[in-house]
Amino acid sequence: MSITQLSVFLENRLGRLNDVLAVLGQGGINIRALSLADKANYGILRLIVDNAQSAIEKLKKADISVNSASVVAAEIEDEPGGLLKAVKILVDNGVNVEYMYAFVEKSGDKAVVVFRVEDNEKAEEVLKASGIKLFTDNKGSF
Repeated sequence: MSITQLSVFLENRLGRLNDVLAVLGQGGINIRALSLADKANYGILRLIVDNAQSAIEKLKKADISVNSASVVAAEIEDEPGGLLKAVKILVDNGVNVEYMYAFVEKSGDKAVVVFRVEDNEKAEEVLKASGIKLFTDNKGSF
């Protein structure tokens, strides 16, 4: 049930983000979620898109370095302590969270959080067993 996340290495220079977004937009790829982390000379753009394989092909064709990874996207109560509940389930079951970010849209009255964890299968198992809904594909459906 994990979904595919794309990671794009970006040089920290004017227009580089625009280049990536142009390739995706002109290619008909819809961005569902994103995170951009920066360092002094570069950034890492993490994306959830509606068609990961097509996005990878289009980015590579444009000579843009892209990698993919499996992540878990979970529906979290949008209230104080909602995120704590999900993270505690993972921690209590020995699943380490490497990083996470939230979707730019909401699923009804819930927030959606993307987790990069050491063990996707275990994370999915324990979150589902605790009643937390998971995204099943990159299109954002449950």
